[in-house]
Amino acid sequence: MREKQGLTQTELAKKSGVSQSLIARLEAGTVDPRYSKVEKILAALEKTKKQEPNAKEIMTKKVVGVEVDDTIEQAAAKMKKHNVSQLPVLKNGKPVGSISEKLIIEEIAKGADTKNLSKSLVIEHMEPQFPTVNPTTTLSVLTALLEHGNAVIIQEKEEVVGIITNSDLLKMIHK
Repeated sequence: MREKQGLTQTELAKKSGVSQSLIARLEAGTVDPRYSKVEKILAALEKTKKQEPNAKEIMTKKVVGVEVDDTIEQAAAKMKKHNVSQLPVLKNGKPVGSISEKLIIEEIAKGADTKNLSKSLVIEHMEPQFPTVNPTTTLSVLTALLEHGNAVIIQEKEEVVGIITNSDLLKMIHK
């Protein structure tokens, strides 16, 4: 536990109020400590344990989306303006689907008339909605969801309060 948290024996000793030599002997298995000493060490380890980031700490709060009755042209313009490759599709502020650059490009590649495609409604082309989680969802759950999709919507009391994409996870590295 000490090593996982990146603590030296001396640092743990100071935090828990026991000697460094006791910690060394404990780790070597050469001493059977009193319960009170173990309790102090475990309390110090728990106190210094790094909490896993949650959705609220990672999310982009300004969610850019499109409504079901917006056109593909409007969706593409929003993607370009906000430099994103996918958008949640909303109906009265609630997520009901998603739309992506990839989907639009695939439609064009299949031979869709671009003029007709641009005037068609998002609802006619949308994909399933992004997974929805609450703000306390941990990073490990978020990364698992993003392995299988483009984004995760953060909702609190049925209100969309944020979105997380792979680029939001990459921003964590730059902090």
